[in-house]
Amino acid sequence: MFFARFMANAGRSEGSIAGKSVDLCACGSALISILVLGAALAPATRAQSSQTQFVNPATDASLPDAPVPHIPEEPVAQNRAPSGPAQPIPSRPGAPPIEVYQPMAGEQRLQWIFDATLGPANLAAGVVVAGATTAMNRPPEYGTGISGFGERYGMRLAGLGTSNVMEAGVGSLWDENPRYRREPERSFGGRVKSVIVQTVETRKRDGAFSPAYARFIAIPGSNFLSNTWRPDSEADSYHAGLRTLEGFGGKLAGNAWDEFWPDVKTHLFHHQRRDLE
Repeated sequence: MFFARFMANAGRSEGSIAGKSVDLCACGSALISILVLGAALAPATRAQSSQTQFVNPATDASLPDAPVPHIPEEPVAQNRAPSGPAQPIPSRPGAPPIEVYQPMAGEQRLQWIFDATLGPANLAAGVVVAGATTAMNRPPEYGTGISGFGERYGMRLAGLGTSNVMEAGVGSLWDENPRYRREPERSFGGRVKSVIVQTVETRKRDGAFSPAYARFIAIPGSNFLSNTWRPDSEADSYHAGLRTLEGFGGKLAGNAWDEFWPDVKTHLFHHQRRDLE
């Protein structure tokens, strides 16, 4: 419905909209290509993920019983000192530990909203975005001064917060987990695929990935809703559609940050420690 309204309004706009449509198509084509690529890669990613499915050992009846080692009985001497405490025997010697997936609780959803809106990375990204739009004077109602920078920064933060609240709230109805899941054990190409796929997919209650329906509702919904408080030059369907594309692009960039920044940080700090030694 949102995109139908967007196309209808674009058709009724003045001739200047034609130039904007070219920009929107160029931006949209690039991002839509990424989203389509993510959807195409999703079956392969799910197939690889199924090899390491999240299993609860306490409830999964398909797991074989743990082997019980046979220990021959020894005669007990009368004056023998008591042995130490028995050591636990792993049920699967040499096997990696089984990761148990836990669905997202209500407190965790509130924490995710806070981190995704007011986390250091997002606050820093807001400085970059507000600085760039201030330099370009978009929207022109705010001007290019420090007050205009503050208006743009607050506008972005309000829109992002609305989107995050909608995604976490709507996703709770069918147990979607909006958090990004890192996969550092995969190859670089596999990690890039994960970044793309998790832009359009998320985990459900059983830990399996499926389309991120709440995200597809929250990002367009919040951007069209923000037309009610944005300046007139950006309170239309064209700009709401453009902001929607930017929202998915920002989600893609955020996934890449979550996937690779911990490795970069570890590498940088490791070199710093070596330089200090």
